[in-house]
Amino acid sequence: MFDGYDSCSEDTSSSSSSEESEEEVAPLPSNLPIIKNNGQVYTYPDGKSGMATCEMCGMVGVRDAFYSKTKRFCSVSCSRSYSSNSKKASILARLQVTGKPPTKKAKVLQKQPLVAKLAAYAQYQATLQNQAKTKAAAVSMEGFSWGNYINSNSFIAAPVTCFKHAPMGTCWGDISENVRVEVPNTDCSLPTKVFWIAGIVKLAGYNALLRYEGFENDSGLDFWCNICSSDIHPVGWCAASGKPLVPPRTIQHKYTNWKAFLVKRLTGAKTLPPDFSQKVSESMQYPFKPCMRVEVVDKRHLCRTRVAVVESVIGGRLRLVYEESEDRTDDFWCHMHSPLIHHIGWSRSIGHRFKRSDITKKQDGHFDTPPHLFAKVKEVDQSGEWFKEGMKLEAIDPLNLSTICVATIRKVLADGFLMIGIDGSEAADGSDWFCYHATSPSIFPVGFCEINMIELTPPRGYTKLPFKWFDYLRETGSIAAPVKLFNKDVPNHGFRVGMKLEAVDLMEPRLICVATVTRIIHRLLRIHFDGWEEEYDQWVDCESPDLYPVGWCQLTGYQLQPPASQSSRESQSGSSKQKKKAKSQQYKGHKKKRKMPVEKKPVSLSSLPMTGEVRRSFSGDEELTPPPYRTLPAQTAPEAFPPPRTSQEFSPSLKTGNQSRQHLRYCRGSKSGLGWWETKHGLA
Repeated sequence: MFDGYDSCSEDTSSSSSSEESEEEVAPLPSNLPIIKNNGQVYTYPDGKSGMATCEMCGMVGVRDAFYSKTKRFCSVSCSRSYSSNSKKASILARLQVTGKPPTKKAKVLQKQPLVAKLAAYAQYQATLQNQAKTKAAAVSMEGFSWGNYINSNSFIAAPVTCFKHAPMGTCWGDISENVRVEVPNTDCSLPTKVFWIAGIVKLAGYNALLRYEGFENDSGLDFWCNICSSDIHPVGWCAASGKPLVPPRTIQHKYTNWKAFLVKRLTGAKTLPPDFSQKVSESMQYPFKPCMRVEVVDKRHLCRTRVAVVESVIGGRLRLVYEESEDRTDDFWCHMHSPLIHHIGWSRSIGHRFKRSDITKKQDGHFDTPPHLFAKVKEVDQSGEWFKEGMKLEAIDPLNLSTICVATIRKVLADGFLMIGIDGSEAADGSDWFCYHATSPSIFPVGFCEINMIELTPPRGYTKLPFKWFDYLRETGSIAAPVKLFNKDVPNHGFRVGMKLEAVDLMEPRLICVATVTRIIHRLLRIHFDGWEEEYDQWVDCESPDLYPVGWCQLTGYQLQPPASQSSRESQSGSSKQKKKAKSQQYKGHKKKRKMPVEKKPVSLSSLPMTGEVRRSFSGDEELTPPPYRTLPAQTAPEAFPPPRTSQEFSPSLKTGNQSRQHLRYCRGSKSGLGWWETKHGLA
C-alpha cells in the first residue's frame, strides 16, 4: 500500500560482501559527502546504491555498477585476474600485508570497463526516472474521482437513459433524486458489516451522491457510489436478508426511537425495484464471446475489411485481433454494435473490398459469429431514385472527426451501402474511401453545414473562398445527392449542452475519456475531451455506441482516462506550436491531431503523382470473400478472458492515458489510410 521506505535498516559498508553472502545495501543519508579518488569525483546517485571497492584493482565506484551479484569486482577482467591469482596477489591483500598502493597496471585494466559501467549506470538512472514518471501518471489517473470533479464544478451528467446500448439503459426507470436505498454504514465502530438507509442527493450517470437518513441538511458524511454496485440495495433488503440496520454513530444521540423515525421518513418514499440487481446482472451479459470471427475494417486501408478474432469482451466492447497477427498485438477496439464490424461473408454479399487472409487452415476453437448478433441497418429501396456515383454531399471525415467535409459518392454497393471519398484528399487507388450506409447519421445533404452554422471544410487546394456549393457544383459538373435520400430521423435523445459523459477517443479507440457535450445539431453531438483543445473534438451521433454514462468504466472495470493536466497540455501544445504553419484561409481541415515520433510520421500522398505510378485496382491480396469457415461452433466457446484493468493490460506496448494521446498523430492522405486507428508498430 505504501510506496515509501520500509522499517528495516542495515549497516552500510564501503567494502563488498563475501561471495556467499549477498546483502542488500540499505538507503543512505542524502547528505553523504562527495568521495574523491585518484582525481575522480563520485557521488551517491540515489539513496540505495552506496559505494564499493574492487578487490582486484582497488578502484572505488558505485556499488550497483560493479560486476556480478556480489559486487566484489569492478569488471570481468578484474574478476578473472583475481581467480587466476592467489589472494595474496590481490590489491586488498597487498594493502593489508605490505600497505602498497594499487599498481599502475591495475589502473589501466580498469579504464575501459569503468567507462562502460558509467554509461550503464546513466541508463539505469534514466530508467528509474521513467519509472517514477510512469508511477506519478498512474497515481493521477487512479486518483481521479467523478464525484469530486462534478461537485467542485457543479457539472451535470447525461442520464443513463440517453445510452440505450449501455447496461440498464433501457430499464433505468424512475431512479432519481430522493430515492432511498440501503447501503453499508461506514460511520460505525462495530466489527461486523452493518447497513443504514440513505437518500440520493444528486445523480450523475450511474453515480449517486448519498446522504444517510437523519443527517437532514448536514452534508458532512455525504459520499458518492455507483448505484449499480453490489453494496446498494432497495429498502427492505436488510429485513429480508437478516442484515442489521444501525444508525451512524454521529447521529445516534438525535433520536431514541429510530424505528418510528424510519417509518415516518420512508412512508411514501421511492426505492429501487426489488429485482434491480438482477436486471443489472442481465444487462451486463453479452452475446459476443472470445474466439468468434468477424469482418472488421482494415485499420491500414479503411476501404476494405479483414477477418479478426474476438480476444476479450469488456462491457460490450470488443478487443479484436486480426487473424494474421502471430503475436496477437495487431488489434482493434470497438463496441459490439459498431457499424465497423460485420458477419463473415458480409463483404462479398454487398461487393465491398476484402483483404484475403493468409490463414488457410482453420484455427482451433475459432468459429464464425452468428449474423443475428450484429447491429441491423434500416432496409432501403434502391429500385427508385437512389444515390449515384459522382453525387456530392457533406460527410464527417473519419480521419478527422472534428470536421465535416465536401465529399463524393465513389461507389454504390448493395443493401444501401456507399463508398465515399473526401474531395481533394483522396488517394489515387481509393485506399482512403470509407463505407457509410445510406441511413448513416454521418452523411448530410449539400447545404447542411450552412443551414446549421457549422464550418464546412472545402476540398484541399480549393482557392475560391468562401466556399459556395452552387459554384463548386457548376465547376465540377456534378450534382448534389437528393435531400430526401438522407436520414432525417431525430430521436428524443435527452442530451443537453454541458452534460458530462465518458466517450471513446476514436483517434485511439482503446481509450475512454472524460468528455462534455458542447454542441447539439439535431441528432449530432459535438464531443469535447476535457483538458484538451477544441481541435481534438469529435462529431458523434447521439446513438453512438462509443458514448457511455458517467461511471460506466467503474461499473465494467474499464480504465477511464482523466482530463489532461495543464502541464501536459502546455508541453504538448508548446511543441506543436513550434512546428505549426501559419493559418491559411484556403484549407482549414485535416489538422494534425496526435503527436508521434518523427520516424513514425505518416507519408502524405499529396506529393505523389495521382495517375500512372499509383495503382488503382485491388491489391494482390484482396478478394471479395474470406476463406470458408463453419458458421456454428462444434463446442462451447471458452470463457472470456479476465477484463484488463489498465491500459498496459490492454496492450503492454502502448503508453497509457494522456501520454498516449500526445504520442499519436494522424493525417489524411497517408498511405495507411486509417491513421486514427493505427496505434501500433508505426502504422500511422
